[in-house]
Amino acid sequence: QVQLVESGGGLVQAGGSLRLSCTTSGRTIDLYDMGWFRQAPGKEREFVAAITWSGGGSYYADSVKGRFTSSRERGKNTVYLQMGSLKPEDTAVYYCAARPIRNNGYDRAATYIYWGQGTQVTVSS
Repeated sequence: QVQLVESGGGLVQAGGSLRLSCTTSGRTIDLYDMGWFRQAPGKEREFVAAITWSGGGSYYADSVKGRFTSSRERGKNTVYLQMGSLKPEDTAVYYCAARPIRNNGYDRAATYIYWGQGTQVTVSS
């Protein structure tokens, strides 16, 4: 079982930065692709970013491309989402998720089998 825990959320002004972390207290996530998703009030959950199990590939939603960066520390069971140039529309609960290795569909929530509880990010204007 993989239990994911996100941290690093909070309140930040527009233009600011935050770094989210996702770690596990269970099985290692070194052999899982990892994704970040978010859900704003009244909206559906949407893909934000993903990083391959090796860390060699990253994928981003168009809305965050150039502002967000995903990374991972293999051996430390931790993945990160560095968020910069934050906008009020980035306000949401952010979730990390894990899935067995595959080479497509990184933006598809249905392919991820483990999810964290989420961390709130609020960007004020």
